Amino acid sequence: MTLSSKVQIFGEFLEKIPVSNEYLTLNFSPSSAARKRRWEHNGISADFLGDYFAAFFPGNASSENKINRKNTVKSIVSFIANELLENAVKYSDRSANLPITITLYLYEQELIFQVTNYSQQTTVEKYQNFIRELLNSDPDELYTRQLEKTAMGTGESNIGLLTIVNDYSARLGWKFDHLPPDSTIVHVSVIARFNI
Repeated sequence: MTLSSKVQIFGEFLEKIPVSNEYLTLNFSPSSAARKRRWEHNGISADFLGDYFAAFFPGNASSENKINRKNTVKSIVSFIANELLENAVKYSDRSANLPITITLYLYEQELIFQVTNYSQQTTVEKYQNFIRELLNSDPDELYTRQLEKTAMGTGESNIGLLTIVNDYSARLGWKFDHLPPDSTIVHVSVIARFNI
């Protein structure tokens, strides 16, 4: 593998995230608890991010818009954060003993989620195949195909990522950085951007 092929980027990945005055980062150790407990912690952490960032939005519906923006933001942040964290935990290489990180950035018109983890090359290759399919397919049709695969028990569903794209119009980007020199571990970074 040449040096230039050690970094792979897909989708709308941001190499440099714009400066934000409001952001929050959480780090997790992939080997600190049994997998079942980590799943529980993902939901708690995602809900915490939702509660934290919802505080920046008005709580009452306005006369023009009957939707409570605070509750909407809380729900969206919790869902997206939970899905991204679940994927990071599920596909992390626990033997690498490297952290899973989620950072959420708040801007006037946008939220940016960044989740990083470390995974085995073989796992990354399967993930990249799905990313290519996602980027080259109609998201609604792919969602239906993935539901059928799940129902038949023939592969990973990736329904969470598809829901983020279909239901929340989030823009996704991925960066895969192969750790040197002969490691099979890959640093995976996922960006999800959502307009508010």
